[in-house]
Amino acid sequence: MRSSGKTIRDACESWLKTCERNGLERATIRSYRGHVMHHIDKKIGGLLVAEISRGDVREFVDDLQDAGVSRSMTKKVLASLRSALSEAVEREWVAHNVAREVKLKRNRREDEERTIPTKDEIRTMIDKAPDQHRPLIVTALFTGMRISELRGLTWDCVDFDKTVIRVEKRADRFNSMGKPKSRTSKRVIPMSPTVVSTLKAWKLTCPNGELSLVFPNGKGNVENHSNIHNRVFVPLLVNNGIVDEDGKPKFSFHALRHAAASLFIEQGWPPKKIQSILGHSSITMTMDVYGHLFESPEDDLEMFAKMESDLLAA
Repeated sequence: MRSSGKTIRDACESWLKTCERNGLERATIRSYRGHVMHHIDKKIGGLLVAEISRGDVREFVDDLQDAGVSRSMTKKVLASLRSALSEAVEREWVAHNVAREVKLKRNRREDEERTIPTKDEIRTMIDKAPDQHRPLIVTALFTGMRISELRGLTWDCVDFDKTVIRVEKRADRFNSMGKPKSRTSKRVIPMSPTVVSTLKAWKLTCPNGELSLVFPNGKGNVENHSNIHNRVFVPLLVNNGIVDEDGKPKFSFHALRHAAASLFIEQGWPPKKIQSILGHSSITMTMDVYGHLFESPEDDLEMFAKMESDLLAA
């Protein structure tokens, strides 16, 4: 190797500069830099890339979780470390990316912790949402779009003739407009009759702005994520009793995406179609998040009974 003295810290800085050169969104780079500053650099930044082992990475991951870092954040930090070491491989600082061999095992308890709104709660949110916010809630529930995609949705992407929404842009945490989260996030979503009628009526009173946003703030500009959460979603849940035992909102806005997915699955739509509508990068991601909803004990019993009947009748 030409640069055996390079450290994990060097690899991370080189990777972050590459991210900037490639034009990644400011919010994305900020998140990556946070992974490096708060986790990677503190624990293993001084290790040489040529000497770090798979065991070192495994211990690093275990230390994060032992320190109380959530599994979700640990997974993101590990992904950033893998990317930094991939940068080191490309620069010939090291021959092999040992972080790729370390996997974070799935925790089934996450399935239990993920709260999916019930049908009664979905109906309540639709019925009780204030008129100026109902179009946003309805669209989220029946399309499964991410909040960033809803905030960045423009009227030219709402095709009433073909009854579809084209996801072609998003608004980041800084309210800057940009491309979708990933290549598979750019997609076409069919609109249900309720979404069509709701958006047609909303278009007549929607605040106008230069960006022609579907869900803007009162001045026609990009609405802040925090405003949607604090001024729209939390009051909607609290005022209608959709709260936990402590009186706090039962779930976040992202749960509306889970609600949409659960409705799609209940209709018997195949996983590949649901992956496409939700904009997941792979079918594996769809099954990891929602696989348990596809399970049906009744269907399993019928399948086993048919298997036995076919075998014994032969």
